[in-house]
Amino acid sequence: MSSNITKVAVIGTGVIGAGWIIRALAHNKKVTAFDKDIKLKKKLIKEIKRTWPYVKKLFNKKKLNLNKLKFVDSIKEAVKDADFIQECVTENYSLKTKLMHSIGKYAKPNAIISSSSSGLLPSRIYSKCKNPKRTMIGHPFNPVYILPGVEIVPGEKTQKSYINKAKNFYKSISMNPLLVKKELPGYLADRLQEALWREALHIVNEGYASTEDLDRSIEDGPGLRWSLMGIFLTYHLAGGKAGMKHMLEQFGPALKLPWTKLKAPTLSKKLSSRVIKGTKKQARGKSVDKISNIRDEYLVSLLKMRKKFETKLR
Repeated sequence: MSSNITKVAVIGTGVIGAGWIIRALAHNKKVTAFDKDIKLKKKLIKEIKRTWPYVKKLFNKKKLNLNKLKFVDSIKEAVKDADFIQECVTENYSLKTKLMHSIGKYAKPNAIISSSSSGLLPSRIYSKCKNPKRTMIGHPFNPVYILPGVEIVPGEKTQKSYINKAKNFYKSISMNPLLVKKELPGYLADRLQEALWREALHIVNEGYASTEDLDRSIEDGPGLRWSLMGIFLTYHLAGGKAGMKHMLEQFGPALKLPWTKLKAPTLSKKLSSRVIKGTKKQARGKSVDKISNIRDEYLVSLLKMRKKFETKLR
């Protein structure tokens, strides 16, 4: 998919911001980056070099042109010439609202402004942003430089023409944009992940399983199915030849059983300690970078293999 957007600004260069930068560079975009923490510039270059072998393999790229990346000292300098602006700062309404006011002030009138927020409402984030018709959420998934999903969440004033331009841009960097019909807290995938996360914390807190036990239950069970098909199609198959109709008739009553709590547990010192010690044990002495490399290599291989099968379903 082609897009006439060639100049991208990324505001905030932490884990998510770095991911966007790497993905944009891999697709030959010019990137201007800003972060108030100047120490992140060195970390960004280090992360680009760490991830490039996997990005190169995934997108069949030969060379990385770091000359297309420019790190600047102000928001104004970062956004003034950008066609597309991706914001990646901390999840905080006050912070994001003030930031979007500044971005809207200095950006070109028709530059698209997209927030990487994981669950905040766009209409609140952009309440003080100039020309809000070009604003939206573009929620990615970590690692952004590998995973293709991005949820587009429009605000109350977002115009369809800008949504379509954003879709084309995301497709031009090999992403699969999914439009959320209307804004809601947490959007789609994070609401599902949050429910699973809360249940996992309850189970660990009450001593039924370790963090590794729970991870293995997903890795060796539903997680393998979810890499190809989601919850609804998976349950459709569980209903046999009658599909979802039989699934609902057979297992629908179980929805009333008290199997889940959904309400978040108190993150006590005891629970925090169990989770931290459990994940440390799971790491088996490997650094975060080492585990990230293993994950990235796996995801690239998985995505390449998935292409052979998803075309048969979609």
